[in-house]
Amino acid sequence: MSPCRDTYRRCASFALVLALVLIALPSLLNAQTAPNAPTVQSSDDFPKMEWFIGYQWLNPGGNKPDHSTPPVAVKLPSLPWGFGTNLSYNFTKNLALEGNFGGNYSKHANEEAVSIGPKLTFRGEEGVDFFVHTLLGINHLAPKTSLHNSNGIGAVLGGGMDLKLWKPVSLRLFEADYEWARHNFSSVVGPEDSQLRRPGYNGVRLTTGLVFNIGGAPEVPVAAACSIDHNEVLVGEPLHATVAASNFNPKHPLTYTWASSGGKIEGKDTAATIDTTGAAPGTYTATARVVDARKKKNGEASCTSNFTVKPLNPPQISCTADPGTVEIGTPSTVTCTCTSPDNATVTVGGWTSSAGSVAGSGNSATFTTTGASAGPATINATCTDSRGLTASATSTVTVNNPPPPPAPVVDKVLEARLALHSVYFVTDKPSATAPNAGMVKSQEGILVDLAADFKKYLEAKPDAHLTLEGHADVRGSVPYNQALSERRVARVKGFLIEQGVPEANLETKAFGKQHNLTMEEVKSAVEQNPELTTEERARFLRNMQVIKWASNRRVDVTLNATGQAETTSVRQYPFNAADSLTLIGGREADRKAAAAKRAAAALKAPAAKKGAKKPTKKQ
Repeated sequence: MSPCRDTYRRCASFALVLALVLIALPSLLNAQTAPNAPTVQSSDDFPKMEWFIGYQWLNPGGNKPDHSTPPVAVKLPSLPWGFGTNLSYNFTKNLALEGNFGGNYSKHANEEAVSIGPKLTFRGEEGVDFFVHTLLGINHLAPKTSLHNSNGIGAVLGGGMDLKLWKPVSLRLFEADYEWARHNFSSVVGPEDSQLRRPGYNGVRLTTGLVFNIGGAPEVPVAAACSIDHNEVLVGEPLHATVAASNFNPKHPLTYTWASSGGKIEGKDTAATIDTTGAAPGTYTATARVVDARKKKNGEASCTSNFTVKPLNPPQISCTADPGTVEIGTPSTVTCTCTSPDNATVTVGGWTSSAGSVAGSGNSATFTTTGASAGPATINATCTDSRGLTASATSTVTVNNPPPPPAPVVDKVLEARLALHSVYFVTDKPSATAPNAGMVKSQEGILVDLAADFKKYLEAKPDAHLTLEGHADVRGSVPYNQALSERRVARVKGFLIEQGVPEANLETKAFGKQHNLTMEEVKSAVEQNPELTTEERARFLRNMQVIKWASNRRVDVTLNATGQAETTSVRQYPFNAADSLTLIGGREADRKAAAAKRAAAALKAPAAKKGAKKPTKKQ
């Protein structure tokens, strides 16, 4: 007869609880890890051996024979006083071999059971372990009667729950076992009572106490690993930091705290952003702290990661001009190369020049030299990067005046003709009342030819000058002669201007009678003049005083030109001029022709009347 159907209602209650635990256990053990939970160490963390010792309550659940004859079945009462112990050797995290001993003692009977068998443990992440075991062994029953003790076979089937207090010790909240045994009392009970002769026991055993965890892998410490997306950044560039936690309980909420020795860090859970705006260049450390507030020990980890803030580097620019030397009016192309050491985007602009003008597009510009003065011209350009940093560079272009046009070729024949002759005036001319008179036709012709040649000469020598020097003979006073010579150079200058000679190329000087030619100079000029006949030269020599005065009534002409020797007019009286030879009665040929003409006229004329008055010659 089963003891659970009569007086031992606790047996039924315990069986119900055990059934509920066994039903719920797979669900508890198969609970999924929460999303985004930190990594847990994959290696098994369990003790090598578990030793339990504690209190044990037993309801044997069967009858024993009494001492009467024939024996009568007497129900064994509950045995509240006892203890239990077992030692488990864990082969894996879940499978172990358990050796179990339990003993209960009272005034009615003593019961002891030694068994061994497999144990299956389901270890939870919360430190709560559930186990089941099936054990076989020997059951010893010692009734407190005259009956002898009995050893029989026994078995234990059940399970329980352990709560880890700390790593070495766990609390066994309960262990509920079904204990089965069979004994043999055939020595005192006849075959007529088979159930009492070999009774079976279906008991319930409850146990609680402490479990000592021996050996095994140590508890894996929690950890955290930090990382930053860039080791180096420029001032103002953001950084992103992350932290990965490991070996934490995935079912526990974690708290993340971020800090940084530089920049401004803002973190949320496993990620943070670092703002480096305004940070001084240098190396800084970002720190993440991960805390499991539900664990008093091994519930906190921290990590660090370093980053370097570099200063902003301005762009670099260099410029070159091609060509570097130009003439006024010729352009030059200026090209600039701009780069950023920080790989920022750059643009070139802000073109300026110290002379001329410059217009640019992109990295090149055209420097226009029109209107620029000769000398070095500076062209400036500015490079700007995407962060507003700038750098400037200059290039120098040498601007030269255009080369002068090739010098005109001087006409040597023309230059030879400008071996000038002085211009001569009539006595006491020009007068103060008639300043434009006194120059005979032959001398005007000389000036007309001089003006034509000199204007043409100016085309090759635009800086050439004619110097007009006026003279007078000695028959006047010094003031008179000075004024007279001034009127003479003024007349020659005016005449040349009338012929188109620029006034700026004419200079005048008046010497009066200061530089009169001597008698010897005049006589030498007459004797060496190839244009005179012997008869004409003789007449001139007979009138030397008159010829000397005539030779000093003149204006000398001097030609001055850069690079050319100064040429002074030949101071030679124009003896070959018809209006000048009147001083000696004209040319010899003209005198002979006039004499022959007069002789012929005389032969044809009627004889003069006797007594008629002969005409006198006019002096």
